[in-house]
Amino acid sequence: MPAPTPTDRKFLGRLSLPERRFVADALRAETVGGVLLLVAAIAALVWANTPLSDSYDTVRDFHIGPAALGLDLSIQHWAADGLLAVFFFVAGIELKRELVAGELRDPKAAALPVIAALCGMAVPALVYAVTNVIGGGSMQGWAVPTATDIAFALAVLAVIGTSLPSALRAFLLTLAVVDDLFAILIIAVFFTSDLNFAALGGAFAGLAVFWLLLRKGVRGWYVYVPLALVVWGLMYNSGIHATIAGVAMGLMLRCTRKEGEEHSPGEHIEHLVRPLSAGLAVPLFALFSAGVAISGKSIAEVSSNPVTLGVILGLVLGKTIGIFGGTWLAARFTRAELNSDLAWPDVFAVASLAGIGFTVSLLIGELAFEGDAALTEEVKAAVLIGSLTAAVLATILLKMRVRRYEALMADEDRDEDEDGIPDIYEEDNPEYHLRMAAIYERKAAEHRQRAELAGASRDEGDSPA
Repeated sequence: MPAPTPTDRKFLGRLSLPERRFVADALRAETVGGVLLLVAAIAALVWANTPLSDSYDTVRDFHIGPAALGLDLSIQHWAADGLLAVFFFVAGIELKRELVAGELRDPKAAALPVIAALCGMAVPALVYAVTNVIGGGSMQGWAVPTATDIAFALAVLAVIGTSLPSALRAFLLTLAVVDDLFAILIIAVFFTSDLNFAALGGAFAGLAVFWLLLRKGVRGWYVYVPLALVVWGLMYNSGIHATIAGVAMGLMLRCTRKEGEEHSPGEHIEHLVRPLSAGLAVPLFALFSAGVAISGKSIAEVSSNPVTLGVILGLVLGKTIGIFGGTWLAARFTRAELNSDLAWPDVFAVASLAGIGFTVSLLIGELAFEGDAALTEEVKAAVLIGSLTAAVLATILLKMRVRRYEALMADEDRDEDEDGIPDIYEEDNPEYHLRMAAIYERKAAEHRQRAELAGASRDEGDSPA
């Protein structure tokens, strides 16, 4: 058999069975978290747009924490800097796993999602910039529409009842992981205030201790949790956004399995921490960040302000065009052939789904316009409107292909020999075909017996009394 040529490479091809299972487990957890995130966002909007809105502001702005340590923060601040550090810790583990054991470990396979994610961040920023240059707005919010919220996107899929084939789900997950990486870099580089080098040195020392303990195989949450809190507090006081501490610690965990291990330490810790992140940290952040006053007047202002209009257009148009265009160009120049079971409209639908940029977009909006409360609220409203518009657009596009997705999912999940492994993964296994032959032979014998019984019954019915 001739060696495969570059044109034989498949884009959005079938995942390996272990990777398919990992993606399914990861996205199942993200979906549950996404539904909770959606509920929290709705609760925040209701709370902020009823006669109880004053109590919302009171709770959100209530300060708590030790002032002597520089941590006398509002509840909203604790949610953004503290709870989201847990979210970014999980993101760091996901990124590490993708780099060493997932889709990003092979540079050739990683090229497409990485290029798609980069274009999916660059084009929204460009759309925002053009909108504000033409409209005379502020360039401070260029990074707001660059982020994708995978949990919210999956919540939309759960609500509309659409299951994507595993290859599309893996592509969406990998996009989100790369997106998170660059969002982290944007926060670290562009939203760092004056540095406190003493605190920064202490944070790096704490991270070094964290790394050393991991390498020595030290175990026990009572060691790592207090150390993580110290590192977080020092990072916060250093002037670098405190969520970077979470990412750094997540990246230090080992995500490859040694002989005899069922799960790597990174996978084990992610399994323990993800429910805290998806079920508590992110929904609470949404609860205290998404509560903006919505009225006809405020919507009109959002639509006319170049800053907020740039955010909406960046999420809805920039994300879709950037991801789809980047994917198409990368596939064209790498000569990767699209999986014959899928079509380019499927990639376009997933690209539009990536325009849902909730959690990180809200965070960047708060950082970009810190000190301008009115504009911050308008930018938050723009993120909500843009994400909702992208969700509606994605719903329409995905529903147009839902029957195709259902058929592909049925093929992926079919297990006629009931051995716990989908049949599609056993096509090259002789034992599978022998098992299927035995199953069909039993069925054939059963139908022959039924045919004989049916024939005998008919003969008795036709015989004269």
